Amino acid sequence: MAGANELGDIGFGYRPRAAYACDPARSRGRFYGEVESPTRTPFQRDRDRIIHSTAFRRLKHKTQVFVAHEGDHYRTRLTHTIEVAQIARALARALRCDEDLAEAVALVHDFGHTPFGHTGEDALNEKMAPWGGFDHNAQSLRVVTKLESRYAEFDGLNLTWETLEGLVKHNGPLADRDGNGLAGPIPQPVRDFNELFDLELDRFASLEAQCAAIADDIAYDAHDIDDGLRAGLLTLEMLDEVPLASRILHGVRSRYPGLDAMRTGHELMRRQITLMVEDVIATSTAAIAGMRPGSVEDIHAAGRPIVAFSRDMASAEKRLKAFLYKNLYRHADVMRVRADADRIVRDLFDVYFADPRAMPDGWREGLDRAGDAVKARSVADFLAGMTDTYALKEHRRLFDRTPDLS
Repeated sequence: MAGANELGDIGFGYRPRAAYACDPARSRGRFYGEVESPTRTPFQRDRDRIIHSTAFRRLKHKTQVFVAHEGDHYRTRLTHTIEVAQIARALARALRCDEDLAEAVALVHDFGHTPFGHTGEDALNEKMAPWGGFDHNAQSLRVVTKLESRYAEFDGLNLTWETLEGLVKHNGPLADRDGNGLAGPIPQPVRDFNELFDLELDRFASLEAQCAAIADDIAYDAHDIDDGLRAGLLTLEMLDEVPLASRILHGVRSRYPGLDAMRTGHELMRRQITLMVEDVIATSTAAIAGMRPGSVEDIHAAGRPIVAFSRDMASAEKRLKAFLYKNLYRHADVMRVRADADRIVRDLFDVYFADPRAMPDGWREGLDRAGDAVKARSVADFLAGMTDTYALKEHRRLFDRTPDLS
């Protein structure tokens, strides 16, 4: 068993926070001023507020790949989020960043996802096209700055600037220096909030947010394989076609000849996560050493992501994603369920938009006198917050026939 010194040598032991990390004592603060806690840092409070929110609990019944009610062993948005947070903390620890901030960004990053995963988002985006579209990342910001209603003094969770910045920009800047969107128009909810609380949309987010972003990739690359194997849509033989998985499987079979398929799959998953995490740590550590940042401002101004895969791992990860899209996400069985889920979301939007009185108290008030843009955004807020199970229940209440998603 490795001793403490050995762990420290490879980067997993405790080390003081680096000068380029976000320092909670120097946080840029919250939109609404609050007295700070004597027992928790601002980033720890953010993490705790996120965990205790309604939106966090709803992730339990929201689709990752497979519809939530298909089986207790498949991942949901909640279990995926917890797995991302664990990897993000490990990366932040090794890179001497603030673990609590990395965890907070990881825990909140999927708050804006609709029922039925990306299917629901695509359907809502089309329905909302006349009013700026729908983007799950922008919806996450809307949830934590407006829609959560837990506190007496403000709407939302009143998270710190650093957590909000990480939420909005964990995948990179949204705008150029002139404020133009880098990948199409900046979503309206982001533009609106940014005018009130400048998140510097043209600059890169903190290393902590970058840790959360790449942890998301690492988690679903491995765990979607696990769910695909469990569902019988993928096989170990199919994975032999993927260079990264094939290399790992060869090592497992060499060391454990005759190992059953289930345990072989688990060995593949855990070894793949380890390989990816260690690759990110080595690559990012080298980038930091070459850049020699002296402050978090140097990270914001770097002009490129610092937390990243090596070139070889990035290529291997890209090929793995292509395999998953072809054989899992676009599998005929998954696509059949997605088509039915798409219909459910579209049906619900049409009913609520035509008659907001079909929505429950707390959502429909005043919408009979509101313009179409306000009404549509309110309907999108209500729909996006639904779990898979609630969306199915609402459809059964409002329609004679509801698709069977089993």
